[in-house]
Amino acid sequence: MLTTEKPLSKKINTIPDLQTATKQKLALQVQDIDLKGKYPQEFMEEIGRLGGFAQTVPQEYGGMAGSVRTALQVIETVSETCLSTGFITWCQIATAWYIQNGESEYLKQEVLPDIATGKALAGTGLSNPMKHFAGIEKIALTATKTDGGYLVKGMLPWVSNLGKGHYLAIAAKIANSDEYLMAVVKEDFPGLTFKLNAHFIGLEGTNTFSCIFRDVFIPEEWILADPCEAYVNTIKPGFILTQVGMGLGLVKSCLDLMSRANQRLGHVNCFLEDQNENIINDLDIARLKAYDLAEEIINQQSNLDSEFLAAVIQSRLTASELSLRASQAAMLHAGARAYLKGSPPERKLREAYFVAIVTPAIKQLKKMLWVLSEKPFSK
Repeated sequence: MLTTEKPLSKKINTIPDLQTATKQKLALQVQDIDLKGKYPQEFMEEIGRLGGFAQTVPQEYGGMAGSVRTALQVIETVSETCLSTGFITWCQIATAWYIQNGESEYLKQEVLPDIATGKALAGTGLSNPMKHFAGIEKIALTATKTDGGYLVKGMLPWVSNLGKGHYLAIAAKIANSDEYLMAVVKEDFPGLTFKLNAHFIGLEGTNTFSCIFRDVFIPEEWILADPCEAYVNTIKPGFILTQVGMGLGLVKSCLDLMSRANQRLGHVNCFLEDQNENIINDLDIARLKAYDLAEEIINQQSNLDSEFLAAVIQSRLTASELSLRASQAAMLHAGARAYLKGSPPERKLREAYFVAIVTPAIKQLKKMLWVLSEKPFSK
């Protein structure tokens, strides 16, 4: 007997014009983004014009004074059509989040408005630092104090949403110290080089480069926090939770593919374990939990609570696991057609593994939860 499919009980409440643009413009570019590595710069700029990057940013810095929830929903909306573009949307929103919560008034006044409106694009080089602070790998960049700022050297292996004129957030260990700093740099800073040294099975259209720092001078006004331990603890929940939007959007698109496949194969798909209805129910639960957490995240005191951080990490973990499950279900529902190179279910499977592997990956999230259970985050 066939299961009865039902619509999602909780609709995404995001920018109507963004939903329209995503379906009418971005959808036409997905194959080129995925298979040819096309970077969707014009669409990114359109997201900025529509206010997609400005949701959390205060109005005095060119923002919408909205919430983390609406920022998450922007990423969810874009990811439903194209996870590559959803991911670089997250990169842009995350960089705005760093700056608005940072100590530099110069960055807030001079850089943040352009990032919030999409006039400038930005990457976030915090994969290595987040792994380092979790005890997974060594910090890649070192900063040496000099007159008026710091000289930074080292190499970040993979940073996305980069290009000519783009900004980049980084963290570095301060030389001869146990402290770290966070800062923003720009593509044209002397000594900074981007190199394309890898090709991926998915997410090729994200302008992902290695970043080589050869004594790059970072002026004091470009420093987000020095030292940055308390600052990182403040921005971490927003960094992690907004990524949930990628998983939510991906799962919704997998459900659409399953429904489409059932029009032809419903008589046999009914024997598969994962049906639309149970994945829909789990998506609804995951979405409501993420939205509720996002409503609290603007309160920085909540960000410093270990139970709250654990809930945020669990929400991100759930998004990864549900993405893997939904993409596999979409493959199985579509059958042999899904196994054709470039098919939508095949792309969703590759995208789901990205949600599960990108920092923080499933294994890092589980380690973070274990550490919090052993050693509370807050004092």
